[in-house]
Amino acid sequence: MARIRQIEIRNFRSIREFIWWPAPGINCLIGPGDAGKSSILDAIDLCLGARRNIQFTDADFHNLDVAAPISITITIGELDDALKNMESYGNYLRGCDVVAQTIEDEPETNCETVLTLQLTVAGDLEPVWKLISGRAQTEPRNLNWSDRLRLSPTRIGVVADYNLAWRRGSVLNRLSEERADTSAALANAAREARSAFGDEADSQLGNTLKIVATTAKELGVPVGDKLKAMLDAHSVSFSGGTVSLHSEGGVPLKNLGLGSTRLLIAGLQRKAATQAAIILVDELEHGLEPHRIMRFLGSLGAKEKNPPLQAFLTTHSPVAVRELMGDQLFVVRESEGKHGASMLGIEDPVQATIRAFPEAFLARSVVVCEGASEVGFLRGIDRAGVKRGKPSVMALGASFVDAGGCDHIYKRANAFQCLNYRVCVFRDDDKKPEKAIEEAFVALGGELFKWRDGRTIEDELFLSLTDEATLSLLNRAVEIYGRDLIAAHIASESDGKFTIDDCSRNLDDEKRGVLGSAARNKRNSWFKTITWMEAIAEEIVAEAEADEAFWTVVDGVWDWIAQA
Repeated sequence: MARIRQIEIRNFRSIREFIWWPAPGINCLIGPGDAGKSSILDAIDLCLGARRNIQFTDADFHNLDVAAPISITITIGELDDALKNMESYGNYLRGCDVVAQTIEDEPETNCETVLTLQLTVAGDLEPVWKLISGRAQTEPRNLNWSDRLRLSPTRIGVVADYNLAWRRGSVLNRLSEERADTSAALANAAREARSAFGDEADSQLGNTLKIVATTAKELGVPVGDKLKAMLDAHSVSFSGGTVSLHSEGGVPLKNLGLGSTRLLIAGLQRKAATQAAIILVDELEHGLEPHRIMRFLGSLGAKEKNPPLQAFLTTHSPVAVRELMGDQLFVVRESEGKHGASMLGIEDPVQATIRAFPEAFLARSVVVCEGASEVGFLRGIDRAGVKRGKPSVMALGASFVDAGGCDHIYKRANAFQCLNYRVCVFRDDDKKPEKAIEEAFVALGGELFKWRDGRTIEDELFLSLTDEATLSLLNRAVEIYGRDLIAAHIASESDGKFTIDDCSRNLDDEKRGVLGSAARNKRNSWFKTITWMEAIAEEIVAEAEADEAFWTVVDGVWDWIAQA
């Protein structure tokens, strides 16, 4: 069961340079759109696929630069006896140390024996496949066609029913050596079809037949007295796919829904793993509900210690990300002109963050918020901005993460930062995190946005907004919890000095401070949910004026997001 050990891509579409040592099992590529994930799958398919003719265009070259040839080089391990045959491939067998991630032209005892296949395309757009090795001095050669067929990956794309018929290279042909002899049956069926059609056609095409017969007679063309309309013997032809899967009721299985077709083919590919162990799936969630995404990944061996397949997947589904382990997920990104695929890893902070916030790993930028209030606040400001024609946070490729309190904020932030995500922290300042940890985060490129010294988000709202907006916040709290409870909170926080009526008129800094303290009451915080904070941010705060320092913090977060 062959496995890809190394992939090297140069000057192919959006990728100028990419070198990757994939895992032997599940390799799920994640990251923002246009990161090059699908191009990596296409490169594998083009290099290893069993095709005799492939059409390339100038658009397949990086930046349309046809002077820089496309090069896709794949090193394959776990070779079977045929691929290690000295007579066929002796000079091309190489040695690979997966742990050290090195490949040597001379096979060594402590190294795995591998073959390296390279596809190159120059400005003439003609693809050339060849095995490469520094020891081979003879003319370049390709893999034998039979070996290409066995190594060829199974591709599950949008149109997947190709694999539900006995076509060349389909998964059904890889399940066993059985083949149906269709020649005699198809020949007899063709004869019967021609005869049956001829009997019916006389009544349907009678006038045309008479005109043709008369014309032929006038011209002296010997066609006989009575013409017949029959199926042309050469037109009744049967190509690959003549024999396909049907249900018990005779319905072709290619009529299954897209999700069912993809799920079935993934299961069949697992059964055919002894023949071909590499599978490619772009946008694995396409056509699948969440519970069937889990079954799909399970059929590929995602939960098994020794996976039967080497799968290369792409996804934008948080369900798929949550279902997989960190050592099965690879973030694709470009840095300084080179693409890379970084494993997320299975360390506790990373794996826990994957389970809690899988959607954030699909974003370009991550805003780690101290709690639900900050998440709701930013979402509300975002919604208000969209109404005014500004791009949304989602359009800018950012995601909000609720850290669940000040004690956990850098646990979450560091989980993303260690994977080279753009990360910022947005927090209150009443309770401060450990100074050394925060300074280390900033030193590594993280951004910090916080409210003014000692203030929470509730303090900022009630101390910074206009009188009108402040009263609107108070009235919204009364709508949510009732006047009696809010009045009790105000009386408690002011030690009986102020009533709710006092705070509804003649606002000053003292009364505003009381309202801010009352709003964060431990038992019934006024706006301490994403839903309530989102609503007041969108409907009240975004429409209000506030002091400059307040908007400096808020605008700072938005400016950072927009810089991605």
